[in-house]
Amino acid sequence: MIKLYINCKKKKGYINPEIYGHFSEHLGRCIYEGLYVGEESEVPNVKGMRKDVVAALRELKIPVLRWPGGCFADEYHWKDGIGPKKERKKMINTNWGGVIEDNSFGTHEFFELCEQLGCKAYVNGNVGSGSVQEISEWVEYMTLDGTSPMADQRKKNGREKPWKVDYFGVGNENWGCGGNMTPDYYAHLYRRYQTFVRCYDKDAPVFKICGGANGDDYEWTEVVLRECHRSPAPPEAHGFMDGLSVHYYVGVEKGLHKGSATEFDQKDWFYTLNRALRMEELICRHGAIMDQYDPEKKIGMIVDEWGCWHDVELGTNPGFLYQQNTMRDALVAGITLNIFNRHCDRVKMACIAQIVNVLQSVILTEGADMILTPTYHVFHMYRYHQGAELVESYLEGGKQIGQDDTQSIYNVQESVSEDCEGILTITLNNLDPNDDQEIEIILQEKEKGQVVEAKILHGDMRSYNTFEKPDHVAEEVFTNYEIKDRGLKLVLPACSVLLLRIK
Repeated sequence: MIKLYINCKKKKGYINPEIYGHFSEHLGRCIYEGLYVGEESEVPNVKGMRKDVVAALRELKIPVLRWPGGCFADEYHWKDGIGPKKERKKMINTNWGGVIEDNSFGTHEFFELCEQLGCKAYVNGNVGSGSVQEISEWVEYMTLDGTSPMADQRKKNGREKPWKVDYFGVGNENWGCGGNMTPDYYAHLYRRYQTFVRCYDKDAPVFKICGGANGDDYEWTEVVLRECHRSPAPPEAHGFMDGLSVHYYVGVEKGLHKGSATEFDQKDWFYTLNRALRMEELICRHGAIMDQYDPEKKIGMIVDEWGCWHDVELGTNPGFLYQQNTMRDALVAGITLNIFNRHCDRVKMACIAQIVNVLQSVILTEGADMILTPTYHVFHMYRYHQGAELVESYLEGGKQIGQDDTQSIYNVQESVSEDCEGILTITLNNLDPNDDQEIEIILQEKEKGQVVEAKILHGDMRSYNTFEKPDHVAEEVFTNYEIKDRGLKLVLPACSVLLLRIK
């Protein structure tokens, strides 16, 4: 039997709600058809935003949305996406499918979407093909409450008051699609560009995010921190950056292919989950470098692209990155969010890629229809961790499963938090695709508790939802537990994600 020990009196840190963030890019059918259909569409919408998608995302309590990319950000020129839609410039989306981008979804539409979602705004600026002036004027357009050329233009375009830009990314993947830069070159560009991300409202500072590493590129992290972590004099002695990003995707590499999203075997299952668990190593090693320059952890690690990257579905545009979403993806999400929770002292924001119709989506749409993926349900169950305090917990008695070093994983994984009402949220993952697990939960500093809510997501490892069977994989009430003097005993089904809330 596996034992989960929980010390309710030992709090380990605050879980930023933004850890549960999302990423939207002008890529495939993420923005167009997924989030935005236009005001003239027959699909029910409010100011062009799909009512069904917005309602589903609000149910997740989505805390922050990143836009416009991604690789698209470093070819996006924001002035093409303002003013009357019929007069907006059209362009070729060279990164994603070579399709026409008509810029009907731009700055005003993005902030309208954030207002409908009730979430914070994370805007990514163009360093790869843009200028300092372009970024400076965009920040002025969005945030200046007063008289200036850009503020006046915003008012002319229908928005009197400025918006709140909570986060601003200075470039994206500048080691790759954002310019193929060296870390030294980008670091010096970053110092210059971030200078002109002005804070026009001292009560609403813009959190500046420096473009970070691709996976395990620790040299990139070392160089940009060395060059950018600290400015030479007050009042900016806290540094040039507030956050440093990291990007990491998991999948099964098969030559030129990444492997099918739905047709895979147990070897692929173990390999993918092993890769997901590697997120812990990346956070620890990048975090150790950050600790050298920022021991007080004032700079947040921002994992603003993460998730599964599989082959596209047959018959779809390869540049649209449309893929199905199985219980394997759900377990990757559960694993990753548990890891973020446990490292909440350093990880301050994360954005799964991407929100609708692209990569590890939480929602898929087809015309007027919408389905929720298994990953959606994981985010829905985990939403109680947002804004809670991480509680000390550890597992005893787990065993390794899999066949070799590229596959070997422990069979159960967890994280625990406590909210302001004293309710414990426990999220458990059974990574074994075949065997149930007996688990005893021991509350070391708490008498017999009351189960407020218990939900489970489970199925065959290849299970997924379709538009014909939209609820094939969905949350269910979990009852297979027994309350003991200081905790619970339960049986955790194979291939499952469990939520327990105890008061």
